[in-house]
Amino acid sequence: MKILIFGDTHIPERAKEIPREFVEYLEGFDIVVITGDLTSERVLRFGERLAETVIAVRGNMDHLALPQSAKFRVEDFRFGVVHGHQVYPRGNREQLEEIATEMGVDVLISGHTHLPDIYYGNKILLNPGSMTGVWGGGAFSTIPSFIILEVKGGRIQGKLYRLLNGEVVAEQFSF
Repeated sequence: MKILIFGDTHIPERAKEIPREFVEYLEGFDIVVITGDLTSERVLRFGERLAETVIAVRGNMDHLALPQSAKFRVEDFRFGVVHGHQVYPRGNREQLEEIATEMGVDVLISGHTHLPDIYYGNKILLNPGSMTGVWGGGAFSTIPSFIILEVKGGRIQGKLYRLLNGEVVAEQFSF
């Protein structure tokens, strides 16, 4: 099962489009997860072109009719998705783990910080950062990023992709 995770695009208010350098990596997905702050239906339609199953949640800047949270299952892993504006300070891992526990999930996917984060504590926490690298309202990353996961045989393997100086760089992780 191949899963694309992205969010915080803020198209068209803060960015015009997803970086062209990412396009070659964006194919062959079973599921697309969007962590909110799409801010336009155009981004939702983009996700629908990449996979039949799209799971998108509402961000604090969205006016789309999306749920506040979502859950799905892949193999024995239970995944939850929230935007992340539910916690303060932004990206607080303890609070995100509490949300994961309340949702009854093993993996919580969130956004809001615009800064990618891959964390394994009591729960697995994944934040893809901002796919367009736009400013997020604080002193956070402006480097475009997204995550691709492969769930197979009871393992989660992934890559965090970042656009650094015009070049796509990938960092591998697994659980």
